[in-house]
Amino acid sequence: MRYLFFISQNYSFEILRPVQKLARERGDDVLWFLYMDRVNTELFSDDEKFTDDIYEAVNYEPDAVFVPGNVVPNFIPGLKVEVFHGFEWKKKGHFRIRGCFDLYCTQGPFFTERFQQLAQSYKYFDVVETGWTKLDPLFAAKPLPLNNDGKPIVLYAPTFSPSLTSAPDLVDEIRKLSESKDWHWVVKFHPKMAKEYIKQFEAIKGPNLEILEVGEISSLLQTADIIVSDTSSIITEFLLLNKPAVTYKNAQPEPVLIDITEPAQLEHAIAEGLTKAPQRLKLIAEYNEQIHPYQDGKSAHRLLDAVNKKIIDGKSAPKALPANLFRNLKMRKNLKFWQW
Repeated sequence: MRYLFFISQNYSFEILRPVQKLARERGDDVLWFLYMDRVNTELFSDDEKFTDDIYEAVNYEPDAVFVPGNVVPNFIPGLKVEVFHGFEWKKKGHFRIRGCFDLYCTQGPFFTERFQQLAQSYKYFDVVETGWTKLDPLFAAKPLPLNNDGKPIVLYAPTFSPSLTSAPDLVDEIRKLSESKDWHWVVKFHPKMAKEYIKQFEAIKGPNLEILEVGEISSLLQTADIIVSDTSSIITEFLLLNKPAVTYKNAQPEPVLIDITEPAQLEHAIAEGLTKAPQRLKLIAEYNEQIHPYQDGKSAHRLLDAVNKKIIDGKSAPKALPANLFRNLKMRKNLKFWQW
């Protein structure tokens, strides 16, 4: 089999490398295609093949195209597979059907049920629950060593969305707590975070507050005792380790979260979460069963098995993908591809 990884952001590496590893072990071939110009090519290893030449991608004639993003052009051959770039179901557009994919590989029952309902309506794509490949290394990852002197580690990981980010509201409160409480803060920004907010946190760094840029986040999630965020996919990833999450003005706050609406409530919320009360841990476990019940590190196996079955047996959906003329014309223009 030949697989094309259609990517546009650096976060795609964590999602697709478990798939690449397994594909190679099975004797399959992988080519990464860089859409637009946001991917840092220095992140590729010497043994990984990549291109930004759309003609090369098309002539590769992949059997399947794996996409962590929202769109993929129909003029690239192969089964189009949505593998998702996060758990951001609370953000606008997560369940939007754009007419690009033959197969949606979902993370857990909560997502599977919603996409199966949509599949019955649209009738041109299939849905298979596989788990999310980015999480394959999560449960076995070793904690990232930090100089925290035994203090509880608070991970602050805000989203970048201007309407949802907590960064401007919480920066002063986090500065105060980093100076007054016996907690060690680690700040991890989303790659798309506005530079003005990054600068604000750079200005408050100190002995108990550091900013980390890590390529793979699994070890950092293992290290932290509690996470503070807002409405971000990373919250779910952290909860899957059966650890508490504090959120600020979450878009749809749920009982599993310790949600606050004022910066002054942050200290108490963190203190509450660090107690790890049995009732809260029970809520987290029940939540995880619905969102992502797989902790075996084999989501890539389920993904490739599902994709290969569709390639061999064909789609179950009775209709072909829509022509999507406007979107594909726009992508042809972006890619300067006029071969028909």
